[in-house]
Amino acid sequence: MTVSPDRPRAAAEGTDPVLDLASTPPTEQRNPRTTDIDLLPTPAVLALLHAEDALVPAAVAPVLGPLSAVVDEATVRIRRGGRVHYFGAGSSGRIAVLDATELAPTFSLAPGIVVAHLAGGDDAMERAVEGAEDDVASGAADAAGVTADDLVIGLSASGRTPYVAGALTAAAARGAFTAVVTCNPGSPLRSLARVAMVADTGPEAIAGSTRLKATSALKLILNSFSTGLMVRLGKTYSNLMVEVTATNDKLRVRKLRILREASGTDEFACEAALTEADGDLRVALAALLAGVGAERARQALATADGNVRGALAALGVAPTVG
Repeated sequence: MTVSPDRPRAAAEGTDPVLDLASTPPTEQRNPRTTDIDLLPTPAVLALLHAEDALVPAAVAPVLGPLSAVVDEATVRIRRGGRVHYFGAGSSGRIAVLDATELAPTFSLAPGIVVAHLAGGDDAMERAVEGAEDDVASGAADAAGVTADDLVIGLSASGRTPYVAGALTAAAARGAFTAVVTCNPGSPLRSLARVAMVADTGPEAIAGSTRLKATSALKLILNSFSTGLMVRLGKTYSNLMVEVTATNDKLRVRKLRILREASGTDEFACEAALTEADGDLRVALAALLAGVGAERARQALATADGNVRGALAALGVAPTVG
């Protein structure tokens, strides 16, 4: 969904809907299904919490269309040198930091390509930083490094976090592609982004505790975004990761197992291919599947932007399903 990157009309008239706390967002309302939760035995308490959590995937499903557009836009921008920025506060921001941090060890993504900005800085990962999420100017300042080549995703469960508003406004002013993820269908942040992804999770089991359903929804959306982005960037072959950085024994074993599963060859051949490829799993895989040496496989990957299937096509190997 494309909308104007300008601030809402109310802001121009002197009333900022992001800072206006008169209305209660759905994530803050009381849940009629859990009013007696404190009177129930522990198994029943946990059953209620689980039942509420089970509603999250259905709330995320309507987001997949706009999310697909954001993944494709991010792919184009990264390929031409841009970056992806997440902005969030509290639980939303911590989920963003977790998602961005995991991409380097999981997919060998170079540092700085997907960056998370948390209101209050690094200290806010472990303890609340008073007033950080209410600071519009701080959000704008944290977005100072955003360029027109970048894509920015603001995350706000309540849909009215001033820090995120400041970041989205500053990013839009710099020409970046902006998107917002929220659990509030009436969020004023929607008018600050080109694309709004709204997972309407409703009231939490415990009123106001958005670290529950709302944050779970944001985590599902971000996980899908970043994983979809890695697939589009060619960091998988079939449903296997092919850019694993072997920093410990577990990952070294995983690397060899992936190569065996993808190539169908024995462990000896896979170890030899990895050695010839200087440990590069994609090069070893392309070499084994195409029956060529590591150097030729490396050249084919270079012409295919690192995509294994593209490299195989360049080497004259017919595409396979596996």
